[in-house]
Amino acid sequence: MKDQHEPKFQVRARHSGSTITVYQAYRPEIGGPAARDGRFPAAWKRERMTWIKPSFLWMMYRCGWGTKEGQETVLAIEVDREGFLWALRNACLSHYVPALHGDRAAWKRQLRQAPARVQWDPERDLHLSPLPHRSLQLGLAGEAAARYADEWIVGIEDVTPLATQIHGLVRARQLEAAAGLLPEERPFEVDDEVLARLRV
Repeated sequence: MKDQHEPKFQVRARHSGSTITVYQAYRPEIGGPAARDGRFPAAWKRERMTWIKPSFLWMMYRCGWGTKEGQETVLAIEVDREGFLWALRNACLSHYVPALHGDRAAWKRQLRQAPARVQWDPERDLHLSPLPHRSLQLGLAGEAAARYADEWIVGIEDVTPLATQIHGLVRARQLEAAAGLLPEERPFEVDDEVLARLRV
């Protein structure tokens, strides 16, 4: 794998000309209807911040391959590319960086007003060990969460069986076979001026 040569801060995802795929994990009462109907059910709380992750393996790290309580249903959610970019353009870093934000009070104001926030966490390998480069997480609240739920979602797929299959291959030490099943995640083009505000 080419992990050593990846840029530290880069959005990598499965994407097409018009969509990008992100991952979330929910309890079955939410995840099942979402996958069946292609939209979140009424029980989905839109007033909460919702975090979407373009990295399949980071999602696996977060949900324990779909084994953690409340995260048993892993969803691949295809969203509108322009909606995702809108969220990035209107996002604030989730933590304070003096070189980017000036004083802490200004950052807190920006964080309160921004409908989206960005966090960078170490990307993961098949063993879910951290890698040197970072994986994007995008938190959506308020207007961004509403747009996500009502406008941006193109399709929702339950990929829990895929997660279980890959996890089984990893446990059997069949890493090449496991890697062959991973979704293909390529660099996702984002304007430098947008990323410059969001890099740590």
